[in-house]
Amino acid sequence: MNESPHDPTGLPIFGGASNAEFSELAAHALAGAVGARGAGVPVASDPAVPAASVPQGAAPPSFPPSSRRAAPPQRQPAPRARPAPRAQPAPRAQPAPRAQPAPLVPPVASIDWKQVAALRSQASEQLTAALGEERGTDLETERELGRAIINELLQSTVADRIHGGQATWSLVEQEQMAEAVFNALFGLGRLQPYVDDDSVENIIITGAANVWLEKTDGMLVRSEPVADSDAELLDFLAFVASRSEVNARSFSSASPRLHMRLDGGARLAAAAWVTARPSVVIRRHRLRKVTLADLVGRQMITSVQASLLSAAVRAGKSIVVAGPQGAGKTTMVRALCAEFEPHEKIGTFETEFELHLHELPEVHPIVHAWEARPGSGEIGADGKQAGEFTLDEALYDSFRFNLSRQIVGEVRGREVWAMIKAMESGTGSISTTHSSDGEAAIRKLVTCAMEAGPHVTRDLATSKLAETVDLIVQVHLETTALGGDQWRRDRWVSEIVHVSPGEVAKGYATTRVFAPSPTGGPAVPETLPDELRDLARYGFDLNAYLAAGVGGQVA
Repeated sequence: MNESPHDPTGLPIFGGASNAEFSELAAHALAGAVGARGAGVPVASDPAVPAASVPQGAAPPSFPPSSRRAAPPQRQPAPRARPAPRAQPAPRAQPAPRAQPAPLVPPVASIDWKQVAALRSQASEQLTAALGEERGTDLETERELGRAIINELLQSTVADRIHGGQATWSLVEQEQMAEAVFNALFGLGRLQPYVDDDSVENIIITGAANVWLEKTDGMLVRSEPVADSDAELLDFLAFVASRSEVNARSFSSASPRLHMRLDGGARLAAAAWVTARPSVVIRRHRLRKVTLADLVGRQMITSVQASLLSAAVRAGKSIVVAGPQGAGKTTMVRALCAEFEPHEKIGTFETEFELHLHELPEVHPIVHAWEARPGSGEIGADGKQAGEFTLDEALYDSFRFNLSRQIVGEVRGREVWAMIKAMESGTGSISTTHSSDGEAAIRKLVTCAMEAGPHVTRDLATSKLAETVDLIVQVHLETTALGGDQWRRDRWVSEIVHVSPGEVAKGYATTRVFAPSPTGGPAVPETLPDELRDLARYGFDLNAYLAAGVGGQVA
């Protein structure tokens, strides 16, 4: 007995049954009826079934076994009470015709990405037409409607392929195509599997075919292309930037740089038209719920360093975490913030969300998270573009929120003044910046402060930083070649520097509490200023520090 045609919404991508529930010999779910193994059910791709009899966009009807002249019945014994139809010749009397080629089925692993891009474009247009201005307001409803639209487009595409005599799709290929279109419409397309892979921390792209994956274990490996051409990659990035429901951005020759938080929390940075090839980096912060004890276990810091840093946070010291790109600065900030008491009310201020403290309610129950927003169009009389919202404005508003801590995320430019204001509030703040060593971090922050305008002098910036920053934690990144296209990346804290007002020439004084280890690895104790001895009240293990020190010096 023939079974009724399968609805493609039963595919796993649409929340339906898995491939294992269907027969491996079943025909295309949209091209004809799917029969039990050995039932001899015809499909629309069978030469005996005219293609013209299949209405476009609809599943063709099933036909009785007697109408199928091309294939013999299977050797499955019929029930005794129901003899085989007389019109059906015996298997031995009708061998399979050699002149009829088998239906063309491409390899399972192959996906026509141009077809995926075309279907994604059509689905996006239909979705926008259906939702109008409401698109992006209800993601769950939008995705359900998107599934229905993808279903209809696949039906239409399958019918077109059948009528055109093209290769049919197996059930596995249907699932792959549906998943690929869904990922392209709501996810990151060909990048989605990498983003979903918990072993991948960073995705690095310099041109569509030059793709590298940085793993959580420190390995750096080459991967497959994510687009067939640079033009296709740029087209998809522009689509992703415009459709984000959290913070849509523009990416074009007029706006050649893109910085945005992706749906799901990853951070994307891209540049094109001003670079030789499209350059993209997607950062996945896998270690969100992390503590100083976890970093000790990963050999990023020592237990003595953890003791000092924990006490410094509890004592309300302001800390800047510095280091090169990708060294683990944000992870270190999360670990430091884990030392906050649960009752503390936290405000975070970032250009793009990276800390994600507001997504850890079991660790930080009260978090007000601000994210800056770029403007668009011409600059107004106030010197800002329409719709722009700066970190300075966010910090100004935050003083009415009765916060215990104000955390300004990454400092790359004039947002250093937001950091200084947060640290001046006296509650102990934490920020990050890029530098090669601890003292270089001070010089870098001075430069950032002077970017605010000619009214900011070097002396002013230096004095402000010397008065507000207490500790600089320098994170080191070391890359070791393993041969071939693989490298290992190791991270550790190489310095912890105490900052205070001091020398007239520089405007500040620094003391290396922990200095770089001569053998590599986490820093070793060097000199402890008097100002930090009081941290023993907050849990700092002073005896362990002195015992581990090279000379046990105390300033």
